[in-house]
Amino acid sequence: MRTARLAIAALLAALALLALSSTAWAVEAVRVNLEAAAIDLTPAIERYSSSSDIIQISTAPGRDGIVRRIAVKARESGTRPDWIVFALTNDTDEQVDRLLVAPHFRLVGSGVVWPDLGSSRIAAITASEGIRPEREESPDADIFLITLDPGATVTYVAELVAPNVPQIYLWESDAYKQKINGLTLYKGIIIGISGLLALFLTVVFVVKGAIIFPAAAALAWAVLSYACIDFGFFQRIFPITEAAERIYRAAAEAVLAATLLVFLFAYLNLNRWHVRYSHVTVFWLVFLAALVGLAVFDPPVASGVARISIAAVAGIGFVLIVHLATHGYDRAVMLIPTWLLLIAWVAAAAFTVMGHLATDLVSPALIGGLVLIVMLIGFTVLQHAFAGGALTQGVSDADRRVLALAGAGDIVFDWDVAGDKIFVSPEVEQLLGLKRGALEGPASDWLELVHPFDRDRYRAALDGVIEQRRGRIVQDFRLRAANGPYHWFRLKARPVVGSDGEVIRVVGTLSDVTDAKAAEERLLHDAVHDNLTGLPNRELFNDRLDAALTYAKQDEALKPTALVIDIDRFKQINESVGFSAGDSILLTLSRRLGRLLRPQDTLARIAGDEFAMILLSESEPDRILGFAEMIRRAVTTPITYAEREIFLTVSVGLVLHDPQTAMRRDDVVKNAQIAMAHAKRQGGDRSEIFRPAMRSDRGDRLTLESDLRRALDRGEIKCVFQPIVRLEDRTIAGFEALLRWDHPRLGRLAPQSFIPLAEETGLIVNLGVFALERAAYELAAWQRALDVDPPIFTSVNVSSRQLLRHDLLHDVKTVLARTNVLPGSLKLELTESLVMENPEYAAQMLARIRDLGAGLSLDDFGTGYSALAYLQRFPFDTIKIDQSFVRQMSNGGRPVILRSIVKLAHELGMEVVAEGAESESDAAELFQMGCEYAQGYAFGEPMTPLQARQLVGAATEAA
Repeated sequence: MRTARLAIAALLAALALLALSSTAWAVEAVRVNLEAAAIDLTPAIERYSSSSDIIQISTAPGRDGIVRRIAVKARESGTRPDWIVFALTNDTDEQVDRLLVAPHFRLVGSGVVWPDLGSSRIAAITASEGIRPEREESPDADIFLITLDPGATVTYVAELVAPNVPQIYLWESDAYKQKINGLTLYKGIIIGISGLLALFLTVVFVVKGAIIFPAAAALAWAVLSYACIDFGFFQRIFPITEAAERIYRAAAEAVLAATLLVFLFAYLNLNRWHVRYSHVTVFWLVFLAALVGLAVFDPPVASGVARISIAAVAGIGFVLIVHLATHGYDRAVMLIPTWLLLIAWVAAAAFTVMGHLATDLVSPALIGGLVLIVMLIGFTVLQHAFAGGALTQGVSDADRRVLALAGAGDIVFDWDVAGDKIFVSPEVEQLLGLKRGALEGPASDWLELVHPFDRDRYRAALDGVIEQRRGRIVQDFRLRAANGPYHWFRLKARPVVGSDGEVIRVVGTLSDVTDAKAAEERLLHDAVHDNLTGLPNRELFNDRLDAALTYAKQDEALKPTALVIDIDRFKQINESVGFSAGDSILLTLSRRLGRLLRPQDTLARIAGDEFAMILLSESEPDRILGFAEMIRRAVTTPITYAEREIFLTVSVGLVLHDPQTAMRRDDVVKNAQIAMAHAKRQGGDRSEIFRPAMRSDRGDRLTLESDLRRALDRGEIKCVFQPIVRLEDRTIAGFEALLRWDHPRLGRLAPQSFIPLAEETGLIVNLGVFALERAAYELAAWQRALDVDPPIFTSVNVSSRQLLRHDLLHDVKTVLARTNVLPGSLKLELTESLVMENPEYAAQMLARIRDLGAGLSLDDFGTGYSALAYLQRFPFDTIKIDQSFVRQMSNGGRPVILRSIVKLAHELGMEVVAEGAESESDAAELFQMGCEYAQGYAFGEPMTPLQARQLVGAATEAA
C-alpha cells in the first residue's frame, strides 16, 4: 500500500514538472540524401523559448509511425535558454555520418543596424535515440558529428547559447573539408595580395611624402586588417575570446570607414580651397574615431554606424567626384571608374547584410572585391608618385620680379603650390588696411577675405590652371578691407610647370580696378533701370519674368502673377499740371507701390504712365485680388503738388499663373495688358483678371463666335468626366459631365471662356444636347461593365435656354430610349438660381422630366435665394452643396450651415453631394455629417471618356 502511494506521488510530481516545463509539437523530419554534399537545415528548424530549464517535445514519427515525447534539461539548472528542434531521417540501408555546422559569424543577413557580429550558437545537442552528437573543435563554427542508423528517424534538440542562429548546414565530412581547404587557399591569396599592396603603398609613402600616399596606404592597411579578422587569420595567431572578436570586428569596420573618408579628402585635395569640406571631414573623422572607442562598450551599435558611414562616404563621395570632374579636375575624372566599382561593392554588401544575397561565397567575394578596389586606388595614385622632378623650387626676389613683369602688372602675386603659400606685394595690404603679412600664407586663408559671390570663380580659376597645367588667369574678384568695404582686383597670372610636368607656382599680378568696376556697374544699372524712378525697365522686367516662369515649371509651389498698372487719364493730368509735375507724380506713385511689395516681388516702369509687377509673395487668388485692391487704394490717396491736390485712379490687369498652360513671357505681358484695357473700358479704377474671352472684346468676338458654331462639326468640343465618390466605401458612384473646347488657335478653353458666349448666341442648346448624348452613351457602357446597386450614374448640366425649350423633353426621351440606361441614373443638374427664375414653370418641367425616367439634381445649393416652400415642390432626388461651404470647413470655419443643409436634404428625402472636397480630412468630416457623396480634386480631376472607362473597368471600344 505504501509502495502504491509513493508511485502515485511520483506520477503526480512528474505531471506537475511536465506542466511547468515548455512543450513543443512534433517536427517534420528532413530526409538525408547520401548524394547530397550539403543540406541547408535552416528552413527546417523550429525555434522555441522556454520558461524553465526543461523543454518537452514530441518527436518526429519513426518507421512505426509512433510519436514519442521526450524532455530535455538545460546544462545549467535554473536557466531559461532558447532551443531549436529538427529531425533527420535515414531511409537507406547504410549508416550515415554527417557534420552539423552552425557558423559563429555570417555576413549574410547580419543586418545594418545592430548587426550580429557572431558568437557561439549551440551549447549542446540531444538526440531522441541513437548516438549522442559529439562536438568537434573549430574556431569558426559549432560542429557536431551526427550518426544516423539505417532506417532511423531521430529528433534533435539543441540548446542555444544565443537566440540567433543564422545558418545550420548538414555537411558530408569530405565535402566540408574540401570546402574549407578551398576557402583557406582563397583567403590566403587575398590576404597575401592585400598585405603586399599595403606594404608597397607604405614604401611609396616613404619615398614620396605627398598626403595622398599615406592616405592610400592607411586604407590598404585597414582593408588588410578587416580581411584578417573576417577570414579568421587574426584569431588563429592571437587567440581571443568571442567578446573581444566582436570588438575587433566592429573596430575594423569603423577604421575602414575612417580611412576611406581620409583617402577621399586627401586625394581630391579638398583642404586647399573647400574650407567647409575640411570642417565636415574633421567632424566626421572625430565621430568615426569615437566609434572605435564605442566598439569596446557596444560593438553592434559601432558596427552599424560604421556600415552606414561607409555607404554615406561612397554616395556623397560619388556626387562630389562627379561635381569636380564636370569642372575639369583631372584627379576626380581618374577616380570615377574606381568609385563606380566602390558604389557597386557597397550595393552588393548592402544586399548581403540584408539577406538578399545568401550564398556562402558572397562574403569572401566581397573581401576580394574590396582588395581589388584598393588595388585600383593604388594604380590611380601611383602615377603621381614617380612623375619625376622636384616638387618645389626656390625663387629669389629678383626672379620673382622678372616673373611679375612677364605677368604685366604692378602688384606681385606668387603662389607656391607645393608649399601652399602666397606672396603678394605690401601695396595690397596697405590698400586694404591689413597688417603686414596678413595675405601671406595658405591659399585657403584668402577665402575669408574674398567676397562670397566670387569665391567659387576664384577657386575654379586657380584650380583650372593647376589641373590643366597651362593657360592664363584673368580673373576679377573682390577683397574685403579691414574697415568693411570691398575692393575690386584683377588677377593676371600664369602657371609655372616643373620638370615633372606638375604646376609648382602660379605667378602674376594684381591690379586695383575698383573705380573701373564702379563705372561699369553704373552703366549696367542705367541700362536696365528707368532713369526717372530708378525702377527696373522693360528689359529687366522681361528677364525677371522669364526667370520666374522658368522656376515655376520646376517648382509647383511657385505661382508668379503678372500685373500691368496704368494711370487713368494721365495725359490730361500732364496737360493740366505740366510735365515736371507729371514726373513728380510718377516718382510718388513708384514709392507708394514699392512699399507694398516684398523682397521677392518686382516693380518696373515699362512705359510712360504704365507700371508692371511680378508678384511672387502671394499665390492664392483671393489674396492676389486683395493685393490689387491695395494698389488701387494706394493710388487713390490724393497727391499734393504746388498746393493742389491731385486725385488719381488706376486700371489693373492681372494674369494668374496656370500650371496647365505653358505661356511665354510675351503672351503673359500681352494678356495682362488686355485685362488692363478691359478694366479701362469698364470705366477704370478697377482690376480685372485676364480671361481668354477678353480677346473677343478686342475685335475677335465674332471670330470666336464663328469658331464656336463650327466647333461641334470639327470635333473640337470634348466631354470630360469628373468622378463622384461614395464616401462610405470610397468607391466610384458616378461622374459629372463637363465640356471643354480644344480651340485650334487658343488651346483648351474652360467652360467659363465660351459658355457665356454660347448662352448669348443660342449655341448652348446644341452644346447641351451634345453633352447629354455623350454622357448617356458613356453611362450605358459603365452600367454594362458594373452591375451594382445602386447603379452608377452621371449628371449633366442644363442651361436656362434648354429648360425654357419644350424640346428638352424630346431630347431627354430620345437619349434615354437610345442608350437604355437605368431609370434615374442619368441626372440633369439645374442651378438653384435657374429654377427660381420661374418656379411654377420649372416645377412642371421637372416633374415631366422625372416621369421620363431621368434623375434631377439641384446644383450650387446654398448660393441662391430659394424659398423652402418651393423647394418641397421640386422633384429633386439629389442636392449638390456648393464648394464654398466645404472650403469654409477646410479653413476652420464652423460647419453649422453645412450640417443644417445635409439634415434638411435628408428630411426632404434627397441624397447629398458635396463639391470641392480637396483632402481626405474634408471627406472624413463630410461623411461624419451624413453626406453620401463627394466630388473634388481629392478624388480625381476631370478625365477623358477612355480614362473613365478604364477607371470603372468598362470596355474601351471606340465611341
